[in-house]
Parts: sequence; structure tokens; C-alpha cells
Amino acid sequence: MSTIELTKDNFDEVVSGNDFVLIDFWASWCGPCRQFGPVYEAASERHQDLVFAKVDTEAQQELAAAFEIQSIPTLMIVRENVAIFAQPGALPEAALEDLIGQARKLDMDEVHKSVAAQQAGQTGQAEQPGE
Repeated sequence: MSTIELTKDNFDEVVSGNDFVLIDFWASWCGPCRQFGPVYEAASERHQDLVFAKVDTEAQQELAAAFEIQSIPTLMIVRENVAIFAQPGALPEAALEDLIGQARKLDMDEVHKSVAAQQAGQTGQAEQPGE
């Protein structure tokens, strides 16, 4: 599958419509972004069951701001509408493959439980131990 260009118009549809999305936040003037680009594209060819997407932070400044992108390239992985990884820096091929493998192995039921517990705690509705 080729890489999808994400914009503010298609972002929600692509991310919510797919269970596993890798997102590369980049810009054409960024040297490390240009180095990471071919590594990312090659991974997209090897993992055709996953969605690989790119956000041009210059053209999509609202998206970059919404995700508080401070440095590029930044790689984000979203599984089942939960951002499970976000880190700046160009990854070498082996590190990207390892990261994809780890993300595939995550127990998403546990992740969703953790997110629900965290959200309950933020609203003050979580049960305290001993209640």
C-alpha cells in the first residue's frame, strides 16, 4: 500500500477507519525527514496490512499544532483510535521494524482498559481503593 497524505479534511476518516495507522509528521525542508522518508516508504511496502500516512507539517499546520508536534520527523502510531506511540527523530530501518513488531504485540484490550481508567481518574469518578 502506498503512503497516504493526511490533511485536516481526511485525518479523522483515515485514523478512525483503520485499526493500525503509522503517521510520519515531516516537512520538505527537514534533512532528517528526507533521510527517514525512504525507510518509512520501504516499511510501508513490507507491511501492506497497515496504513502508513504522512502529515506535511508546513501544509497542515493545524494538525501539527493539534498534536503538539515540536520536532520533526515525529512518528506516531495509532491503534484502534489510541495513540500508543509518539516520538521525534528519524529511526533506522531495524528500529522501525522493531517498533512495528512491538506495536503489533500490544494487547489492545489492556490499552483500552488503561485509557478508560485514566479518563475516569481525570473526571474524579474513579473508585478509590477500599471503597
